[in-house]
Amino acid sequence: AWEWFRSLGSPKYWVAPMVDQSELAFRQLTRRHGATGAYTPMLHARLFLETPSYRAEHFTTTQQDRPLLAQFCANDPDILLSAARLVAPHVDGVDLNLGCPQRIAKRGKYGSFLMDDLPLVERLVRQLAANLAVPVTVKIRRFDCVQRTVQYAQMLERAGASLLAIHGRTREQKRASEVRAEVEYIRAVKQGLRIPVLGNGNIRTLADCEALMAATGVDGVMSAESLLADPALFSQRRLQPGGAFGHLDGCHLLLEYCDMVELHPTPWRMVKGHAFQLLGPWLTEFTDLREQLNHAQDWDMEQLRGLV
Repeated sequence: AWEWFRSLGSPKYWVAPMVDQSELAFRQLTRRHGATGAYTPMLHARLFLETPSYRAEHFTTTQQDRPLLAQFCANDPDILLSAARLVAPHVDGVDLNLGCPQRIAKRGKYGSFLMDDLPLVERLVRQLAANLAVPVTVKIRRFDCVQRTVQYAQMLERAGASLLAIHGRTREQKRASEVRAEVEYIRAVKQGLRIPVLGNGNIRTLADCEALMAATGVDGVMSAESLLADPALFSQRRLQPGGAFGHLDGCHLLLEYCDMVELHPTPWRMVKGHAFQLLGPWLTEFTDLREQLNHAQDWDMEQLRGLV
């Protein structure tokens, strides 16, 4: 696991897997501004295996888009393996989503709701680890008990995981703005494992990243919501005097994102989502532009640049 992690450059700053939001164009924007590793959006294993149009829309990459982990949600070991084999030649590892807390994950029995069936979780990881040509990684949430969380992580390591990312919140704690992640859980998992560990939670700035690594000893950090608001969050300039994110940064970063979309065509709904994130403070004031963007249908990038 460590030989593989070091071969990737021991990446510290990771773009978290986000449905419809960690697509290729956005990953490339964040890499330009300091991200050193990235996950694909969460891919539904059965849909990915059965539906070519789903694969074409949700999984795109390039040779420059590395290191890259493809993340799947699944509850059937054979379907998961078959889907993972389709992407294995194009990525550095395949990740199993054990952390999604949303209601749709409960209905579909995947993500953090697999925590109720640990034997199935173990089979999923073992199936991949024994039969896949690239390493297997996992992303988890914590239990209410530190000891149980560490035991869970150790089971995943024994099953064959080469890297584990842990979110310091439980699956019930969905809103990051309301509940702080528990750093001691992340620290305990790092101390209890022999494989690389990434920490997730309480990341608002690059200084928060450094603080989490110092407090827990983790080998890297990942960000989701905060990175959507500031794709340059991992840039070292954020630690310099005057380098903090300002509202004009959102405009400049969105213009750069438009350039990336022209290189890597992206569905409009994904582009629109990023536009709302990056222009949020402006659209609160300029409600006419907010309505214009809200009702936009399949704009080209020149139209979006005009609004920016």
